[in-house]
Amino acid sequence: MASHSPRAFTLVELLVVIAIIGVLVALLLPAIQAAREAARRSQCKNNLKQIGLALHNYESTRRTFPPGYTSAATTLNGPGTGPGWGWGAYILPHLEESSIQFDFTKPITDPLFDQIRTLPLTVFRCPSDSVELPLFPVQDSGKTTLTQVTFSNYVGVAGTQEVTDFPDTGTGVLFRNKSIAIKQITDGLSHTLMIGERDSHKSPETTWVGAITNSVIPPLNPTYDNEGPPVLILTNTGEVADDRVPNNSLDHVEDSNSAHPQGVHFMFADGSVQTINNDIDPTVWVALGTRAGGESNGSY
Repeated sequence: MASHSPRAFTLVELLVVIAIIGVLVALLLPAIQAAREAARRSQCKNNLKQIGLALHNYESTRRTFPPGYTSAATTLNGPGTGPGWGWGAYILPHLEESSIQFDFTKPITDPLFDQIRTLPLTVFRCPSDSVELPLFPVQDSGKTTLTQVTFSNYVGVAGTQEVTDFPDTGTGVLFRNKSIAIKQITDGLSHTLMIGERDSHKSPETTWVGAITNSVIPPLNPTYDNEGPPVLILTNTGEVADDRVPNNSLDHVEDSNSAHPQGVHFMFADGSVQTINNDIDPTVWVALGTRAGGESNGSY
């Protein structure tokens, strides 16, 4: 009885199979990546919704939203003298972080807060951002390190003007030493930006902790000036002519930007979360940043 050995693949057949597998992988990979990014976008939006809920719980208890940050100053819009705690620190008890205890009268740099200010909190981090430095040093004008703080992807919207130069006169909802009540948001809660995203590659010095007194935030573009402490936790829209819409190419470290394609996620003052497209009309963009500007917001 004749025996037959099993037929092996020829080299050509093996190469064809490998090529087919390669084509299938190439077709599937973008779909897998898109699905993963969709999941990350969903988580980022959920983070903002949780932050919005915490802000509204804070408001329901105190009848105002928290200040953008608290810091004494001898003159209007003058340099702050501390303590510097930001809106994110004020809402931690409403984010199920009541075990984190603060003394808001002490400065952020107090050794008492060594562990707190370096605490990474998932609710303040966008999963699409592959941040390189989860902790970063905050320095003064002489490049002396004042402290280290944890990175965050979310900042408060102070309004139109530069947060470094005009910390006390914000036209938005979150700025220095001012607690805004709902009745003061006359443009409408659903038409007023409150919290937005920042990407670590464009705004590497962003935190939930606060505005560290005497800190200097260096620009990415060497032709720009240094920024001040408010940039750590706040953003502004700029004027219409500035064209500082989300994900703009100007590389201002205090602007809104995101690792997501097409736009940046924002939480509005009513707690809703929407994506603001990169190609939004600058007039609409600036109008959304004010709480009582009386502008027509249009579509976005």
